[in-house]
Amino acid sequence: MSRSNFVYTSHPARVIFGFGTTRQLPEEVARLGASRALILSTPPQKGQAEQLAALLGGAAAGVFAGAVMHTPVHVSEQAVALASQKRVDAIVAIGGGSTTGLAKAIALRTGLPQVVLPTTYAGSEMTPILGETNEGIKKTQTTPKVLPQVVIYDVEQTMSLPITLSGTSGMNAIAHAVEALYARDSNPVISVLALEAIAALARALPKIAQDPGDRDARFDALHGAWLCGTCLGAVGMALHHKLCHTLGGSFDLPHAETHTIVLPHALAYNAPSIPEVIASLETIFGEEPALALQKLARSVGAPISLAEIGMPADGLDRATEIALTNSYWNPRPLEAGPIRQLMQRAFDGATPWVEGRKTA
Repeated sequence: MSRSNFVYTSHPARVIFGFGTTRQLPEEVARLGASRALILSTPPQKGQAEQLAALLGGAAAGVFAGAVMHTPVHVSEQAVALASQKRVDAIVAIGGGSTTGLAKAIALRTGLPQVVLPTTYAGSEMTPILGETNEGIKKTQTTPKVLPQVVIYDVEQTMSLPITLSGTSGMNAIAHAVEALYARDSNPVISVLALEAIAALARALPKIAQDPGDRDARFDALHGAWLCGTCLGAVGMALHHKLCHTLGGSFDLPHAETHTIVLPHALAYNAPSIPEVIASLETIFGEEPALALQKLARSVGAPISLAEIGMPADGLDRATEIALTNSYWNPRPLEAGPIRQLMQRAFDGATPWVEGRKTA
């Protein structure tokens, strides 16, 4: 471990983890002093939101089942208007990153407390980060105002998560931890959490792909996702997240799938500048990490090319240009040519290419 000075920032949150923990929701809402909670979900998860409303009884003010990917500003404004109309004093969100993002957007505008029940492995519930999309551009901000007050992790809520979505949301979580290892403000505390999280998910995701009812694997995956989210919430981001936000916000690509596809290529791009990180990841994967991550994606049935998920070939130049707009930190200097090549390989589903190392 490095003996250099470091800064570690922790974020306050009450976390409840285990099997069947959803039943503690009424108690947690009452702990916040709330009596009129608005329950959020995506349209397909409206039934789950209504079940929470029934569990809360008179403490439920209604359901807003309009959460969508990339947190469009106009949807957030609709939800805020409904919260105001119903005189809401708390937000309850059930779902993945889309619903959590909407809860954060409401909290930013209203100051309302949040209780989040994740049903995927997105991890965003543990971060002070909000990404919102307006007129085709996704902008990200970091503020403690969007941190949930309570996160209820119930493994039972993930048992019916489809195999493919389990794989892609798990890969999305791994991306948070991988980038945390080489963030500008990385530190020994987060590095330990990140390596444990990556190892847990790398073990669990192939087991879930083989048997989605494997309760031990589901437990490990959700535990890993929690740690990944904690990593993302404690340190900054670099090239990988910038590329994914560009592709998602500007080309409306699915969030988790985009992270899954880009991760091996972004890691390969940075590999020459982060040898210690690569060595640590090799202890988990036993081979070149960029290759191993793409193999892991294949093993869980996830897409490995941007073309598969709807990226237009004629958008690669524009995506590269957007990704290079506004300077941000990255361990390897940002170069237009190599990044455009990275994008092409991700578009084609080609093997990640690590400068100076054999990856094919």
